[in-house]
Amino acid sequence: MANIASAKKRIRSSNRRSMTNKNRISAIRTHIKKVEEAIVGDKKEDARKALQVSESQMMIGAGKGKVSKKRMSRTISRLNKRIKNIKS
Repeated sequence: MANIASAKKRIRSSNRRSMTNKNRISAIRTHIKKVEEAIVGDKKEDARKALQVSESQMMIGAGKGKVSKKRMSRTISRLNKRIKNIKS
């Protein structure tokens, strides 16, 4: 355990940041799951709407450096491709 005040503060701020990062990554995963559920259920419009919301969250997370921007772009592209292949 740290004894110096600045080290204690650093631990507190580090914990705050890690919680924020975990929450953002968790939210991104949840949005992706919602899109995939709509795709599996053959609900093209629901999937499209869910992708629109999740795409925004993914790019925000990528912009803040929580996940790789290329990884999020690749995921969005793959989800879009799967949505296009749903028979309406």
